[in-house]
Amino acid sequence: MSRSHSRPLTVLTSLFFMWGLITSLNDILIPHLKAMFSLSYVQAMLIQFCFFTAYFIVSLPAGRLLQRLGYQRGIVVGLCIVGVGCLMFGPAESLRSYPLFLGALFVLAAGITLLQVAANPYVTLLGHPDTASSRLNLTQAFNSLGATAGPLLGSVLILGAADQAASAAQGGDSVQGPYQALAATLFVLAAVMAMFRLPDARAIERAAATSAGEVPAGRRGRLTAHRHLVLGAVAIFAYVGAEVGIGSFLINLMAEPSIAGLDHAKAGQYLAMYWGAAMVGRFAGSAIMRRVRASRVLTVVAAANVLLIGAAIALGGPAAMWLLLATGLMNSVMFPTIFSLALEGLGALTSRGSGLLCMAIVGGAIVPLLQAAVADRAGLLVSFLVPLVCYVCITHYGAAGHRPVAVEEEAGAPAGALGAAA
Repeated sequence: MSRSHSRPLTVLTSLFFMWGLITSLNDILIPHLKAMFSLSYVQAMLIQFCFFTAYFIVSLPAGRLLQRLGYQRGIVVGLCIVGVGCLMFGPAESLRSYPLFLGALFVLAAGITLLQVAANPYVTLLGHPDTASSRLNLTQAFNSLGATAGPLLGSVLILGAADQAASAAQGGDSVQGPYQALAATLFVLAAVMAMFRLPDARAIERAAATSAGEVPAGRRGRLTAHRHLVLGAVAIFAYVGAEVGIGSFLINLMAEPSIAGLDHAKAGQYLAMYWGAAMVGRFAGSAIMRRVRASRVLTVVAAANVLLIGAAIALGGPAAMWLLLATGLMNSVMFPTIFSLALEGLGALTSRGSGLLCMAIVGGAIVPLLQAAVADRAGLLVSFLVPLVCYVCITHYGAAGHRPVAVEEEAGAPAGALGAAA
């Protein structure tokens, strides 16, 4: 990392921490609101459905907005939108309205989507392309640090308060305070970000496209012409769906007498191990991928999760709990590695490609809902077959699907215009 890029990367890292913390709090809200409103698993998964559907709806408009505003101003707007979403938890809690909770989550996630569309490609552009996966893994490690802190704070401030209350309904008062504190922090961070001088990422994109001799026209201007990007979107869909599905159901699984019989507050503390393992893995992955090809690492960790989940379903009991918690370690490098592999060689299309990849985060809405349907019918432990299938898809992307193709050749352009495919 050059000195010229170290300061902006440090500032961007704070964003990764904040949205990691906020996103992981959903795993705390699910058992809390499930008890508060007496919901089925499918109804409770509407929390993740509304949150991650925002990625699908907002990502492409966010990409266009960034092209108009620039990355830095887009980040400031995103932080303010997240802050407004956090404030909406106040009336939702006061009125004891589940639809209002879902609406607040959608607004909050819309802001995080804008942050994701801006920050992920920004990190890949601030430095040498060969180390993009390593940089993104390092910043995502702080995302996992936030995701680790979320369950620890939420288990005390939300689930702990609810367990001490006379009923689940009385425990609803524990939601408002933490989200108001988050809103205040986000507005302060937005003000700091507005005053900070960051490099112009759009200028970096244009320079990269010019130096590579890229022409963003014809098939080069069509995102679907880039096979590795499209398959990367499928892999992002599968990864986010699997990660969110596992995190969403772990507290309820650990509470089952046949697994561990933990109360929700204690299970929430164990859930922090799931996200903490991802943090450790990302720090380690950032170093490993300076020496080992990113696609090879992705293939190994995805296949490992197929084995871990399969063993958990087969064994059951406390072993299932520990095996599923261990999937967090393997999850660690998947998102940033898929993201950087999918954006490889896009040049001036990077921001649009990032928007497409962020749209695929809607997997966090669809996959947990499918898993919930299986859980309601076949049992909670069996439902983990759904994320297992997702990791099979990711294994294929790491092994073969990540390789770019020379799209100019398909359009009749000179064969050497893009260079050899990876």
